[in-house]
Amino acid sequence: MSTLLERVKAAGLPQHVAVIMDGNGRWARARRLPRTVGHEAGARAAERLVRFVGERLGIQYITLFAFSAENWARPKAEVDFLLTLLDRFIAEHLQEFVDSGVRLRVVGDPAALPKSMQKTIARAIDTTRRGEKLDLTIALSYGGRQDIVRACRRILADVAEGRMTLQDVDEDAMARRLDTVGTPDPDLVIRTSGERRVSNFLLWQSAYSELYFTDTLWPDFSPADLVLAIDDFQKRERRFGAVREEAG
Repeated sequence: MSTLLERVKAAGLPQHVAVIMDGNGRWARARRLPRTVGHEAGARAAERLVRFVGERLGIQYITLFAFSAENWARPKAEVDFLLTLLDRFIAEHLQEFVDSGVRLRVVGDPAALPKSMQKTIARAIDTTRRGEKLDLTIALSYGGRQDIVRACRRILADVAEGRMTLQDVDEDAMARRLDTVGTPDPDLVIRTSGERRVSNFLLWQSAYSELYFTDTLWPDFSPADLVLAIDDFQKRERRFGAVREEAG
């Protein structure tokens, strides 16, 4: 992998990579293990990826889709386990984040999360606020449609209270009120497990993102798989709706 790694780094890395981490349950089922074991393996894969990005790759922004707004519909026992696992992941890696220059952000609906988890998140965000090497965003209780609705409500409140007029409402005004304000739109969105959809993830932000789908289940997704995804990304021509003029 070292040769390909150096090549993709020399070719120019995407500024922001977002990942839909899918396939924990299927990974466990294939091994006749409980789904909880799959989620634990998925957490280790996330840890492995974040460490690789920060230490060897050098991408500035990475967003991980950890728990969707729709995931609340799963059995309560699984939801409780997932949230406890995510809470533990943030708490146990907090010092490592600080030492590695990682700044943590969380997007989604924090009010829906357990109070203890809200405290863990608030402490982690405050503790890592000076990190400059890697911006790590974790999407928790997040949905792209819900994000857009929250932004619309913020705009309506600003209009109603006289802080802006209807003529001020444009794409920039919308972007400034999304959960992800301050983070550039993702250049590359990766989804694991063979599914070919974005599942309500960063709908506004990914309007011009390159999409990469892999059959690899999330617990098996390795740094080498990420490098392959970036290599594929670099081979694409990104025109953003424009047409390149031909010479001659």
